[in-house]
Amino acid sequence: MQRIILRICACSRRKCDRQSMFRVVKTPNHEIKIDLTYVMQGRGAYLSKDKDTILSAKKRHILEKHLHIVDCQNIYDELINLLN
Repeated sequence: MQRIILRICACSRRKCDRQSMFRVVKTPNHEIKIDLTYVMQGRGAYLSKDKDTILSAKKRHILEKHLHIVDCQNIYDELINLLN
């Protein structure tokens, strides 16, 4: 029996399995990337694969706070494009 890995969404604070979430990573080179493999090195934040959650995170600047960066508006747009 395989154990289900649970993570907490940075915006909604709900526990979900990590396959139903996006992972956004700040690499050691200070680049911001979307980690679809869930194994990239760096500081990561999880967001639910839900359009309302992503829009709420964009409005409240959740990724900027969790990853300690200034601006990542283009990452939110990429996440919404991945949903479609």
